[in-house]
Parts: sequence; C-alpha cells; structure tokens
Amino acid sequence: MSKSTSPYPHVSASGTGTGVVVLLRTAEKTGLTAALTTELARFRKPLARHDPGKILLDLAVSLAVGGDCLADIAQLRAHPELFGAVASDPTVSRLIGVLAADAETALAAIGRARATARAHGWTAAGSSAPDHAIDEQTPLVIDIDATLVTAHSDKEHAAPTFKRGYGFHPLCAFVDHGEHGTGEPVAMLLRPGNAGSNTAADHVTVVQDALAQLPFDPGYRVGKKVLVRIDGAGGTHQLIEYLTKRRLSYSVGFGLTDAHAEAIDLVPEQAWTPAYDPDGQVRDGAWVTEITDLLDLSTWPNGMRVIVRKERPHPGAQLRFTDRDGLRLTAFVTNTRRGQLPDLEVRHRCRARCEDRIRAAKVAGLQNFPLHGFDQNRIWLALVQLACELTAWMQMLAFTDTPARRWEPKRLRLRVLSIAGKIARHARRVRLRLAATAPGVDVLVAGLNRLTALPAPV
Repeated sequence: MSKSTSPYPHVSASGTGTGVVVLLRTAEKTGLTAALTTELARFRKPLARHDPGKILLDLAVSLAVGGDCLADIAQLRAHPELFGAVASDPTVSRLIGVLAADAETALAAIGRARATARAHGWTAAGSSAPDHAIDEQTPLVIDIDATLVTAHSDKEHAAPTFKRGYGFHPLCAFVDHGEHGTGEPVAMLLRPGNAGSNTAADHVTVVQDALAQLPFDPGYRVGKKVLVRIDGAGGTHQLIEYLTKRRLSYSVGFGLTDAHAEAIDLVPEQAWTPAYDPDGQVRDGAWVTEITDLLDLSTWPNGMRVIVRKERPHPGAQLRFTDRDGLRLTAFVTNTRRGQLPDLEVRHRCRARCEDRIRAAKVAGLQNFPLHGFDQNRIWLALVQLACELTAWMQMLAFTDTPARRWEPKRLRLRVLSIAGKIARHARRVRLRLAATAPGVDVLVAGLNRLTALPAPV
C-alpha cells in the first residue's frame, strides 16, 4: 500500500460529513494540489505549519461550496477529518497580504499551477475535454465578456460605472464546453469601474492570458483551431488586427452605422437566408446575409467578413436609428471562410453562454470583492477562478454523460455537495458514510468512483 502525499485525509465514500469530498478528489486527480504547493513554495516561511498552496486551495473550495469571504474557510476548519489542518483566519489574512505585496509573482505562480492542472484534467477527460479533436470547423471556443461588480464600501481603485453604480468592471474569458457542458475561466482582469467596455488593450491582455492557459506546446501555433467570441465591445481595429496576426479565428460583434444601414438597403430580398435557432431549425421572423462586398473595409484586416441579421424585435423593444422597416439589425465579423451563414450566425449567438458562466462565477465569489487593496482583490479574483475551475473539472471528470454535467453551482450544491454523511473508522480506515436516501447520492458515488479510476497525474 502506497502512502498518500495529499494534504487531505483519504476517506472512502459509500452510499450506505458531506459530498464536498468530490471537489478534493478532483483537485488531486488534476494535480492542482501538488501544483499549487510547488509554485507557491517561495511564499512559505521556514518552520511554517501551513502550506500556502493548501491555504489557497482551501479558500477555493470554500468559495465553490458557497462562501463569499475569507472567513468562510471556517466551514472547512470545522471538519478536520475531511480537510485536515486548515489555517486560522489570521494566518489566511497574512498570506493574502504577503501574496498581494508581490502580486505579479504570486499571480504568475497561481497561473502556472492552474495551467498545469488544466493540462492534466483535459488529458484525463479524453473525448470529453473541450480541446478534443478541434480543427478550424470545430474550434475550441473562448468567450470574452465584462461584468460589473458593486463595491458596497470604499475599495482601492473602485470607481463609478457606466450604469451609475460604483465598483469594479472585470473582464473575463471562459472556455466553452459546448452544449453538453458548462465552461471554465481561463483569464480574468480586474479593472476599475470606469474602465471602458471596448478598451482594446484590455481585450488583448485577456486574450494573451487565456491563450497562456491552454494546454498546447509553447512553440505550437494554435491558429484557427481556437475561436475567440466577443460582443460588440470587441469590434475595434486594434483587437481584430491582433487576432488576425495571431491567426486566431474570431467572431466579434460589429456596430452598425448609418452608412452600413444604407448598404443593407441595397441587399435584394432573395439574398436574405432564414436564420436558425440553436437546435438548427429555421427561426421564424429572422434572416441573415453577408454585406462584405458592399462596404469599404480597406482599413480593416484582410479576410474579415461582415454578416448581418435582421429580425422582428420583441414586443416592447425600441428600434434604433440603424434599424429598417421595423426590423432589428445586428452584425458581427468573422474570418471563418467556410460554413453556411445561418450556422455562423448561430455560432456567434451562442456567445450568450458567457453570461451564464459569469452568473455562475458570481455565486462563487465574483459577486463581491471583500478586501480593500486592489492587489488583494486581484488575488481574490484568482481564487474565484480556482473555485470555478474546480467545479468545471469536477463535472467534466466525475459527472461525464450525466445531467449533473450541466448543472449550475446552486443546483450542484443542493443535490450533490450538501449530501449529509458521517465519518466511520474501522480497521485503520476512515470511511465517509453518505445518506443512503439522498436523491443525488448515486450520482455522487458514481462520480467518486470515476475519479478513483483515473490515473494519478504524472
């Protein structure tokens, strides 16, 4: 029998405490536990009792199960039989202060640990991984969007927002797991509340950080196997030029002007193709067409196509100056050369999944930045990403081919992570006995068995 090197106690689960143990096994099977310990070793003081990597992982687990501040790590501290030695609140606060004092180094170390764990996790997932069998026609998708986070007290660099609020305006990037899965964050940039929605430099930074998280060889040019999807905030010359130079595929919202609307008036009726819904069925009252040849795009990168959608607006929706004949006009640009226009348009509208990812992140700590210092809140944002990634990897590895693969955090907590149990000790073994009548116990036990069957990360 080999001795476990995990900082968490080894317990065997049966359906005959808590279901949160599946998160711990996910961290171990992806190598996140060891990677955080290795990358953050420089921040551990001599003779220190608690490992910085485990402290951060404990914080991430507390966020994944519903915490929203550093003190919520107490929920783990109350169960040493499951979580081992958990640092005290003062120790946790001191570590966050130390990491914030050298934020760039700390964030780079956390980023490397996340990238290492992601590579292990996607390899273990096999055909369920988001990068399985990707090519130009079925690329790996990175969705980018910003969100507003209200600050209810004075925080460093908090500022008024364009919606007359006060707080922060982080920019987020998520890898889309497709219609049969959820998604995982690969980059989040903390910005003041008055940061622009279409600041190209911020979008470029987030794209760079996201690409650095992908498990590709450093010398490998991902090319058009990676698709970057952004709403109209990404429709800037600088960002489109950057994506073109990196030879990435893109599908980006494009703001229409009066000149564009006049060009659309020249499109003959027979050139409009019925639009599809996400199920591939014809959508009533919506059409798409391409107007690339009708516009002067000489100042834009080569290969950019402009695709327009017109549709009947929802009841009560107000029309804009660029709308025509009572129909709402929207447009996006892409450099994808092949594919039917309705398929490309549906692919772009699936960018709305990013809003679901942001909503899920907000119940895992993104709703609030609890610390005062800006660099401290950057560390907090890294913890939010760890919590979201743990949840996504757990679903990808443990709940493959089950409805739980697509559950959002609130449902996961209710049906899986909150299953009651008790610790039993027998024959020098510790066993977690889960409530046999819990509705989700079969899903949890099956997921734990899948994780157990996965090989240990090398």
